[in-house]
Amino acid sequence: MPQIISLQPRIIDIPTVRPHKLSFGAIQQQSYCIVRIELSDGAVGWGEAATIGGASWNEESPESILHAVKAYLTPAVLNQEAGGFESILQRMDKSCRGNYFAKSAVEMALIDAVARSNDLPAWQLLGGKLHERLPLAWTLATGDVAKDLEEAYRKLEERRHRIFKIKIGARSPQEDVALVSAIARELAGKARFTVDVNQAWDGNTARRYVPELADAGVDLIEQPVAKSNIEGLASLVDMQMRTLIMADESVCTPQDALMLSKQNASHVFSLKVAKHGGLLRTRKVAALAEAADIDWYGGTMLETSLGSAASAHVFSTLTGKHHGCELFGPQLLVDDIVEKPMLVKDFDLHIPDGPGFGVTIDEKKLDRFDRSKQGLNPTHFDLGRQYAS
Repeated sequence: MPQIISLQPRIIDIPTVRPHKLSFGAIQQQSYCIVRIELSDGAVGWGEAATIGGASWNEESPESILHAVKAYLTPAVLNQEAGGFESILQRMDKSCRGNYFAKSAVEMALIDAVARSNDLPAWQLLGGKLHERLPLAWTLATGDVAKDLEEAYRKLEERRHRIFKIKIGARSPQEDVALVSAIARELAGKARFTVDVNQAWDGNTARRYVPELADAGVDLIEQPVAKSNIEGLASLVDMQMRTLIMADESVCTPQDALMLSKQNASHVFSLKVAKHGGLLRTRKVAALAEAADIDWYGGTMLETSLGSAASAHVFSTLTGKHHGCELFGPQLLVDDIVEKPMLVKDFDLHIPDGPGFGVTIDEKKLDRFDRSKQGLNPTHFDLGRQYAS
């Protein structure tokens, strides 16, 4: 079995094609920590960890991820047998508590390298592919009804998306419900809808306005309350509406998944490779969901085609009922870091076959967006100006 002989992380910054507005701010640039691993047999693998709004989504930022990889995770994995995935995860856990995004980037690169070393698609190392394609959602996040509808109609005409997630929570609940209702009424019968509140409401606000979102025709409502408000999630599940309640920030570890299932606090788990700490741990969370009769949804941290392909590979192996995925991140960027993106056709994302994650890194593009090479600085977000353009 080849050994890990090199691990090199770096930060890249890629502008978005339009402002992407969430409850906690608006982003016009995505930052990534990209990890390159080389094995003793010459195989090279790539991984990434994406954050949204620097450290706004959770405690980790591109800068903290880079430091964790360089200072703690690299010494833990160098010279180890590349195929010992669980052993390497344990070594990373001993050297560095938490830091799930950083660990996911290293594990992702390692699995890509081992798959390429054996000339296999990564899904063969993850249990085998069950899904050749997954329905692909698109997020409407301009905050403007007319612009969102124009964007939605364009995606429908291009046959790329007919599931739309609407980001809300930055304005008053009344304004947000009015926006969602206007879009849902216009596209009734043409598309399905998910709403992401991004933890913006307290329990009473959620219990007041979630039924109105359900009446507007929304199928899934994602993380309407704070991630720690498990009782609030459970109370919404108990309301027994036609709409399903989906946990995102509340479900990161397998322990989180177990707690939510015990308290009947979610109908659906949003799975994200970075927040779970890697591909293998994503499978563990998904297994707990299936055992508890909880559905899954393939979430995104707005990854490049690299992270999106890795996520697609693990999602393709999962059993249980699902609601598609939203691995649209590459479409939101002004450019990508791969030679050829994944195929999106007839409203579905087609899972690429190997070797590795089935995408080829364009190192010239990596250099173009490399923060250290371009002399770029970290981006700071004014969270009091969510709708700044």
